[in-house]
Formats: sequence, structure tokens, C-alpha cells
Amino acid sequence: MKAEAVNEFYAVNGEVRYVKEDDIFSKITKAPIYEIIRVVDGVPIFLEDHLERMFRSAKLVNHSICLDEKRVRKSIKDTILHNEISNSNIKLLSGEADGIGDVFLVYFIETLYPPKAYYENGIKAILYEYERNNPNAKILVTSFKEDVAHKIKESDAFEALIINKKGYIPEGSRSNAYFVKGDKIYTAPPDEVLLGITRKHIFKIANRLNIQIVEETIHKDDLEKLEGAFISGTGLNVLPISKIGNIELPSTGNKLISDLNNGFSDMMRDYVEESKNLWI
Repeated sequence: MKAEAVNEFYAVNGEVRYVKEDDIFSKITKAPIYEIIRVVDGVPIFLEDHLERMFRSAKLVNHSICLDEKRVRKSIKDTILHNEISNSNIKLLSGEADGIGDVFLVYFIETLYPPKAYYENGIKAILYEYERNNPNAKILVTSFKEDVAHKIKESDAFEALIINKKGYIPEGSRSNAYFVKGDKIYTAPPDEVLLGITRKHIFKIANRLNIQIVEETIHKDDLEKLEGAFISGTGLNVLPISKIGNIELPSTGNKLISDLNNGFSDMMRDYVEESKNLWI
């Protein structure tokens, strides 16, 4: 795989190394298990959830992670402190490297968060035909990642919503997708998608605000009947979609979407304040 670590340091099997002095990425051949975590004010957001999902993904594909949770946490902290980075995305990757064996990497990646204007005006999404082999496991599939990125750029869009063989839209290429119909929000059931960490907390916020979320996949023919749509994911929070293909949606003016976004921002801020003393 391509080298993707940025900044000066990263951790390999618990040992902090200089990024420029190592070429371990070119030795990783099998599709690895990975997680991407947002770091805010030096705190990895919702870390417990990310680690739980990573170990669950490994189990689903019979992969053995070579570090235990305690050593993973230490590697994350060491990588944050050595690089002196307070706000960016950090990646955890578990795989096999030729001539080395099992490896666990922790490193910062190139990070671009959506600007304020995207939340105010919404984003454009395209439709992309694809079907994941194992939706619940977070596995890096390079060919899919590169092709969908090309299609997104070609269409001047922000995200691609995946359409399966039957015409249903379970999720985005790098996000969970939600659709507003009346006073309800629809999103795919858990067995059809990667169970996003942000998704989990959106459900909690919706429950607190008495917003009903229906776990039912929307068909592409229903898009014109929607009153709004949004995506969620690490670094995205609740991001409204103003256009899907040629269909325009009034998502930025939808109260349900706005309330969820405000609720998630509050939850993230509270998490940082409660966890800060563990990471300084």
C-alpha cells in the first residue's frame, strides 16, 4: 500500500519511529483492518468505541491484532505527544508486512475537515454502484477507495452514496447516510452498513431529543420524496446534503438535521472536557 503517514513520528508495534526513516507501508500487501479517529485538543474522540469496533472487525475476518488495548492506547498517546499535534485525524492500522509479520501502526494522516460553508449550504453527493462483501468489517480496499475518489472528484462532489444491486442506498463511500421523510429519519439497518461511531452517538442524541430514527434502507426512486438528507462520519459530524445527483434537497433548513448537529457538537465538546486529563 502507499505510504500515508504525515508529520515526523509514528508508532510501529508500540515503538515510536521517524516516518522518513521507515518504508513499512510498501511491505503491507493484504487488506488491513483500520480505524480513523479524530483528535480534538489532544484527545482521541470516542476512543473506546473505535477500539471496540477495530477488535470486532478483526474477529469478523479472523485477523489477529498483535497489540492489546493497553499498548494501543499508549501508542496513540506517544504518537500524539511526539508530534505535538492537537487537532487532526489519527489512523490505527493492523496488518501483515512482508519480512516482518504482524504489524500495528499508529500515525497521523492528511486531514481536511469540511469548512463552515458546507454545513451552511450543504454538500453535493453522487450515486455509485457498489456492494461491500462484509459491511460490518472496516477493511481497506484500495481499488474501491481510488475509483470512488476519482468519480467524486470528476463530479465536483463531496461524497458518493452507494447503490446496491437492488437500487437501495445503504451508506456513503466513507460515511453513514440518513434521509428525512416527514418527522422521521431513515438509515440502513446495522447488518447492511459499517456501524459508524458517529452513527452510534447520533442515535443517542436522537433518543434524547425524541427524534425517531427508522432503520430502513431508502431506494433511489424515493430520493425525490425526501425533505432532507445528511451524512455522518469521523470529522464530518452531521453534514447536510443539498444535492444528490440532479435532485436538490432542502436539508440545511431542516430542523431535525440542525438539532442533531448541535447535539453532536455538544456531546463531542463534553467528551473532550471529561477526557483531557488522560491525554495531557
